[in-house]
Amino acid sequence: MPYYVYIIRCKDGSYYTGHAKDPEKRYKVHKKGLGARYTRIHEPEQLVYVEQFVSRSQAMKRERKIKTLNHKRKHQLISETNIIDRLQPICTLKET
Repeated sequence: MPYYVYIIRCKDGSYYTGHAKDPEKRYKVHKKGLGARYTRIHEPEQLVYVEQFVSRSQAMKRERKIKTLNHKRKHQLISETNIIDRLQPICTLKET
């Protein structure tokens, strides 16, 4: 079963990074105030980034790496990924 690293944007503009088997379900837990201490203090606004891994170990390593990034770099990571996600369906349509 795959594991995921996710980033949540909080209402104050900060980011929270975590890992889970089901990032959407985990996001809902954070929204209810039952997740990490950070997201109990900084109210979650949106799940903005998800990355899939084969193992929990790989996901945890990536989570630690992302947590070392400053706010600007996390924002770039999210923006770059969202651009790729938006372009991918266009590329698929052109190939067929």
